Amino acid sequence: MGDTLLKIGICGGTFDPIHTGHLAVAELVRCEYGLDRVLFIPSGMPPHKSLEDVTAPVHRLNMVKCAVGSNSSFEAMAIEIERSGYTYTVDTLKELHRRYPEGTEFNYIIGADVLLDLLTWRNAREVFKLTDFIAVMRPGFSDEAFNKRLAELKREYEINIRSFEIPLLDISSTFIRDRIKAGKSVKYLVKEEVEEYIIKNKLYQQ
Repeated sequence: MGDTLLKIGICGGTFDPIHTGHLAVAELVRCEYGLDRVLFIPSGMPPHKSLEDVTAPVHRLNMVKCAVGSNSSFEAMAIEIERSGYTYTVDTLKELHRRYPEGTEFNYIIGADVLLDLLTWRNAREVFKLTDFIAVMRPGFSDEAFNKRLAELKREYEINIRSFEIPLLDISSTFIRDRIKAGKSVKYLVKEEVEEYIIKNKLYQQ
């Protein structure tokens, strides 16, 4: 690779299910920042959610694989699902640093609201040393708390955080699950392959 730096984007979450909003945001960020790959990493046992409220990891991973298969720059990773116990971002980042060449640049893609909670993440200071952040915002987003936290993190922790405005994509996994429970269509909200997987495996039904 010479002096060329490998630039990796990271999209984490429960992906229950992954939807077109996730994919569109990842592609917009990838193009804007010249990322070589975007890794989609479904969580195994997220510490902030009850297991009863989350679909089995194997289904969520398979749906991610269905969703990203047509984009050669996207990759589904089972790194957190394969880990026993609760899954924390700091452990995932350490493993990614072991797997990728030294000098690889990691960019964790988060929603603007997540920025406010970064200091509550496990071993936050270590996380900040292992990755940069790209905070995506809706059009016209302006929040005093967000701007204050952004300045604080950059000043006190020397984190590299870039903010990026995305088009309004008001889709959520909760909205999709609720529509499926109600017997309504989710066409175009999820990729066809994901919709077929949901139907085949009878996910999110009453």
